[in-house]
This record gives sequence, C-alpha cells and structure tokens, in this order.
Amino acid sequence: MINENIYRLLEKELVVALGCTEPVAIALASATAKKYISEPVTSISVKASGNVIKNALSVGIPGMNNTGIDFTAALGMIAGDSSKGLQLLEGVTVIEEEEAISFVQSGMVSVATADGPEKLFIEVEVKTSSEKAIVVISGDHTNISFISQNGNVLVDESKPDSSPSSKKADNPELTIEDLYTFITEVPLHRLDLVKRSVELNSAICKEGLSNDYGLKVGKTLYDQTKKGILSDDLATYSMALSAAGSDARMAGSTMPVMANSGSGNQGIAVTMPVVAAAEKLGVTEEKMLRAVTLSHLLSIHMKSKFGRLSALCGVTVAGASASAAITYLMDDNLVKMKAAIQNTLGNVSGMVCDGAKAGCAMKVATCSSAAVQSAVLASNGLCIPSTNGFIEEDVEKTIENFCRLGAETSSTTDSVLLDMMVNKQR
Repeated sequence: MINENIYRLLEKELVVALGCTEPVAIALASATAKKYISEPVTSISVKASGNVIKNALSVGIPGMNNTGIDFTAALGMIAGDSSKGLQLLEGVTVIEEEEAISFVQSGMVSVATADGPEKLFIEVEVKTSSEKAIVVISGDHTNISFISQNGNVLVDESKPDSSPSSKKADNPELTIEDLYTFITEVPLHRLDLVKRSVELNSAICKEGLSNDYGLKVGKTLYDQTKKGILSDDLATYSMALSAAGSDARMAGSTMPVMANSGSGNQGIAVTMPVVAAAEKLGVTEEKMLRAVTLSHLLSIHMKSKFGRLSALCGVTVAGASASAAITYLMDDNLVKMKAAIQNTLGNVSGMVCDGAKAGCAMKVATCSSAAVQSAVLASNGLCIPSTNGFIEEDVEKTIENFCRLGAETSSTTDSVLLDMMVNKQR
C-alpha cells in the first residue's frame, strides 16, 4: 500500500509545464474566466498573493518578448487554451502577443496584491460591457477553487490550506526509509514518468548549453571547461548542465520541463545533477532512473512540509534531494544519503527567493554544486554534527527545522523582498 501511495505522489507532483508556473497559472485563470463570457472583454483585474507576484513580475514568458503580470493575464485571455493546463501558452503567435500588448497599453488590466495568508493565490476577474466572470486558483498552480459567472457561483471549494503543517498531513506515514525502499523495489517499467522527466529536462538543459539564453550561466561555465579555466569535473558539469536549463526556462524558452511540486526549476534541479553524476560515474540507465526517482521523491517529501511557495528558495530542497541521490550512485548507503541531506541543508539554508528571473540559474548552479560537495563528504563518512546550528541527529527533525525556518520567517521576509522589488521598478 505504501508503494502505491508513493507512486500516486509521483503522478500528482511530476507535471509537464511550459514556462514559469506562477505567470502560467495567472494565464490559466484568465483563460478559464474567458470561457464563461461571450462578449469582448473590457477589463481584467488580477489579485495575487505576494509570493505569486514576485515570481511573475519579470520572468520570461514562453516564446514572447514581453513580460509582466498584466501582459500574462491579457495573453491568457486572448490566446490561452485552458484545457492544456500548465502548457496553455503552447503555440501562441506573434499576432496574439501584439493583441495582448495593445490590451495592456489601453489600460484594461489592473494588478493588486491579494489579502490573506495563502501563499499561492490568484484571482482573475474578467468583465465585458454586461458580463463578469471570476476565477480563483489557490493552493496549487492548477487548482481552480472558485468560479462565478455573472454573480452565480459555479464552483466554490474550500480553499486548501497551503501551510507546511497541512502539507505534512498529506502523507504523514511516509519516511525517507519508505522512499528508499520504494526506489529499490519498484519495477523499472513503472518509472516511465521519471524517465520522461529525464528526457524533457535533459533536452532543455542541452538547449541552454548550445544557445544564448538569459545570463548564460550554464553555457558560460561549460565553455570555461573547454578553455581549461574550470575543470571538467562532476561539480562543474552538474552546475553547468542544470543552470543551462534554468537559463533557457527563465528566458522564455518554448521547450517544456517536468516540474516537481509545482516548480520547473525544482524539476530541473532534482533531475539534472543526478543525471550529470550518472554520466560521470558511468552507471547503468536503471541505476540512474532509480536515483532520479529518489531525488524526485525526497523533494516531494520535503516540499510537503516546506510549502509550494516560500521566502526561501525551493531549489535548496532540490539540492538536498539531489545530493542524497548522488550519494546513492556513489555509495548505496542510507545512512550516508541522510548525511548528504544534512550537509546540503546546513549549507544553503539561508538562500532567499526574490522572485523568478534570469538570476535563478545562478541559484540552481549553487545548489547543484552544493549537492555534489555534500554527496562527496557524505560518501566519505562526513556529516555536519547535531551540535551545529539547526542540524539534528535525526534528519527528519533537521528537515522540520529547515521548513520551520521558511514558514516562520516567510511573512516578514516576503514583505520586505516584495517591497524592494516593486519599488525598484518605479
């Protein structure tokens, strides 16, 4: 039964996404609202939580030259196909982009910060001369929790509590031991979804290595190995490969990724350092797939406590997950895998999330490097002791402390960060 529960977690949390998930979720809400009106739209009103706003302010939109919450909402209304979920902006044309720009320039889109404690909350109201539709997405990037049409409520679900404590309750019986047992026992044919994550995320990372996207973090690191300035070792290759995918994604690449727990960057960061290690270590495809599965599951396990959005960067969780999986490839020892998680969390715990943007690729690189470093130390029997900081003897308690750090400091930190980001642009 536990194995089936774990498999269902994989199916739920590994989702193909095109573009950064916060702006895409705004576009999804807008596109959904458009379905409930029949006249030309005269205005769009967007209210979103601070965490959503900071991730949607300046990140690239797939295939588009323009960015912004107002633009994304208009684009979703004009061109989005809500039936495609997080891939709804696939195939948007230049003409549709120009229509969205014109709509925004006409002053028909307003954006405001939503009140309330939910970290993932989007409300889009679409109006015509005589109609109005409201759509709310909350708790999850695709969870449409409210729909009203001309004042008539069509959907009204209880808003999911996205707090870490409620997320923990989703799978309270699962432990790291359960996840490890699963990846050693699950038949390989049941890991097709994980294999797909390797294929999709490898493709966008290779695209980022080959072409100029964003800050070119991955490409630049990779090119320096050819010049002899950086060594072509596991840490550098892991950084370059993973960061290249983030470079492409944050710059608006039209290539999809396999997201993990609602984050495409996290999907890349749990997958690609492990793939890089598998290549460098020369392990079998089966061993690699089991390791990537472990990385995905550990990230889901930790994010169930951490929350989908936080003041802390979610790639830190991905780094810890990847580190344990790399340790599995180096030294199949559960004690050492736990040590790798301890080492990584003790290293990168203070990294804040200041929104989705080109610079995210540098954070992906940093956490990928930390994942390799922590795995090497753990494989050699080295672990940050429980006398240090928030590290506990029990790795699960360390994870809880780390998640508490994010949860209890998020409100103030998010408020300060958002104020800095918004006021800077005036």
